Amino acid sequence: MPRTLSEAESKAALAATGIPFAPEELAADPDAAVRAADRIGYPVVVKLCGENVAHKSERGLVVVGLADASGVRTAAEDLLGRTVPEDGATGVLVAPVVRGHREFIAGVHVDPTFGPTVVVGVGGVLTEALADVSVRLAPVEPPEAAAMLDDLRSQALLGPVRGEPAVDRAALADVLVALGTVSVVDDRPVSSIDLNPLIITDGRPVAVDALVVVGEATPERGAASPLPTGRIPAGPDPRFASLFDPAGVVVAGASTHPGKFGFVSLHNILASGYAGRVQATNRDAATVLGVSTVRSLLDLEPGSADLVFVCTPASTVPDVLREAAGIGVRAAFLASAGYGEADESGRVAQDELVRLADELGILLVGPNGQGVVSTPSALCAQIVAPYPPAGPISVVSQSGNLVSAFLNWSCRSGVGVARALSAGNAAAVGVADVLRYYAADDATDVALAYVEGIADGPGFVDAVRAVTASKPLVLLKGGSTDAGARAAASHTGSLATDDATFDGLCRQFGVSRASGAEEAFDTAAAFATQPPAQGPGVAVVTTVGGWGVLAADAITRHRDLHLLDLPPDLLAAVDELLPPRWSRNNPIDLAGGETRDTVPTVLDLVAGHADVDAVVFLGIGIQSNQARLLREGGHHPGEGIGRIVEYHERQDRRYAEAAVEVARRHHTPVLVATELAVAFPDNPGPARLRELGGYCFPSAERAVAALGHMVRRWRHLDRR
Repeated sequence: MPRTLSEAESKAALAATGIPFAPEELAADPDAAVRAADRIGYPVVVKLCGENVAHKSERGLVVVGLADASGVRTAAEDLLGRTVPEDGATGVLVAPVVRGHREFIAGVHVDPTFGPTVVVGVGGVLTEALADVSVRLAPVEPPEAAAMLDDLRSQALLGPVRGEPAVDRAALADVLVALGTVSVVDDRPVSSIDLNPLIITDGRPVAVDALVVVGEATPERGAASPLPTGRIPAGPDPRFASLFDPAGVVVAGASTHPGKFGFVSLHNILASGYAGRVQATNRDAATVLGVSTVRSLLDLEPGSADLVFVCTPASTVPDVLREAAGIGVRAAFLASAGYGEADESGRVAQDELVRLADELGILLVGPNGQGVVSTPSALCAQIVAPYPPAGPISVVSQSGNLVSAFLNWSCRSGVGVARALSAGNAAAVGVADVLRYYAADDATDVALAYVEGIADGPGFVDAVRAVTASKPLVLLKGGSTDAGARAAASHTGSLATDDATFDGLCRQFGVSRASGAEEAFDTAAAFATQPPAQGPGVAVVTTVGGWGVLAADAITRHRDLHLLDLPPDLLAAVDELLPPRWSRNNPIDLAGGETRDTVPTVLDLVAGHADVDAVVFLGIGIQSNQARLLREGGHHPGEGIGRIVEYHERQDRRYAEAAVEVARRHHTPVLVATELAVAFPDNPGPARLRELGGYCFPSAERAVAALGHMVRRWRHLDRR
């Protein structure tokens, strides 16, 4: 049974960690309490302390501000007289009054998915109102503890307040580091630790109350860290090569009906230009899309297929897997449904299927999955469109329609995809397994994932660490609210973990956690098309005033970005190129004063300046949008319209070329944004950017959000 230690026991258990406690004494009777108060010095606090006395304030078992011996004696007598048998052995705890205007809370709590976590937040009367907390998996290193404090929204409380100095952040971070080292007390695993409150006095934290809860006794002392090492395989499972780069594919259950999965999946494999051997089974051995099918996989040549794409009813799948193993298939993707997402009998059948695949040595993906895409092999083995352009982003998702959304945006934007996988029910292969493969995959430069529930917390953490060690990971999580969690459970049968813990995990390991699907793709595209960010200082170059203002607002509001004051030498250089009416500030508003070479020259000056870490460029495509109307107005190409149309379109193409070229030359991100990327995607500005492998954001705010993720990753790498 879990046991709550008394306050005195809790503090004694934590004292060796270096957590700063106020000096105090445990007294057995009123006389001893008076002697303790005389030694400590008045005013003092007197509390009832017992084996089973945990929530003292709720029972009125704390007396504060006692100024003399008489008050201490009276309080001790009263408190000891109010004990009940359930309190166990009791005494009174005498401590000095610790004064301060700021209170924080800190502690350790065990997340059911990820294990022990360290928590810090704003305390006192504002605790519940603000819900301002930061969480990390235990243990935490000093740089990560400092980052936890940076995460708190109430940064003003960490600065000077009412004549008191700023909080000693290092001392407060030391408390968090110390908490993360405590996993066992008296051979019992710690279930929770609460330091509430931590009062800031003269800038330094002092813990005035502590509560430790321990669980069942363990035969051996446990490790402090729940983050296992050695779980990441030395190399990716070789069967993933059969999944993503098969030499041959067989569709089990090919259909002659164009509306059936067995038809669509075969069609999409053929339509994508897959160069490997394509085969199929059909119960009537019919010819489907020009492919002569067979009734059984055993009728195929052994070794002729590495991957089987299964579209047959659930009842037939075990036999399909046995036949597949018989001809040397090493990976199976199951589009078949009716398993764990359906009912209890489906879950039982799913578990049996996993055991069978293990026995057969087959990598089992699904069931209830949408498909697998691998552009290095020109493979589109999925039951829906689209097939994306080739590129560096690899997608894995617990939801098939999110895969489709990311692939659709890839097609629209031109930012390509290397791999994409819908994990379906993730019965045997989950998002974490695929992320481990992406971590070592040369075709993958950026990983993009959607998750709802996580069954194996430590395994997921290992996979995240493996990816973020070498490449960006953009992650979107469904079920971050109570309603979303219920929807996730009904969707995939998975349960969402606590969102604060998940958010802390992402920050701890450098994951770019997106707030929505568009932001997720924007961010992945930014990582895929831009040089790495090297700092938070942002300059805005704009030919449109309003968007420049909104960009400045977005940058200023963003906690990880800084709108630069223009360095004097950069201001002087730009001043030579523009008329006096230009903004002379950041944003650099060209005020309609640009000539043929102004925009490329200004972009080069700004991106090349040592103080500029990133550039947001706004206004591309405006001239070409007018050119479009001139083309369509009925007078083109007369009246000189043809010449001006060509000039406008040529200029916008040059602006796109300049944005890409200066980013590459100066290794500075240059993020281009215009609503024309969506309103008129064929506009020569955004279109040329796509041709060059760039990405055009639909708005300044979306560009700034993506840039924030880039800078946050830079900060994470800089802390390591």
